[in-house]
Amino acid sequence: MTVQSDLKQAIAACQSAKGCYATMSEATEDNQAKQMYEKMTSDVDGHLQYLEGRLDYLNQNNKLNQQ
Repeated sequence: MTVQSDLKQAIAACQSAKGCYATMSEATEDNQAKQMYEKMTSDVDGHLQYLEGRLDYLNQNNKLNQQ
């Protein structure tokens, strides 16, 4: 596997986790749990931003892509 494909898999996994956290937040009536899931969703947004930025950087600077 390439670094790019690894990053794409990590991005997909984060997006899936984010969807699960959002679903769990909506499904619970426990305010403390709801806040926890919302915080986790927000944390994943930061991870996604970093991973997507790294993937963009690699795509722009990979010598194989510049042929």
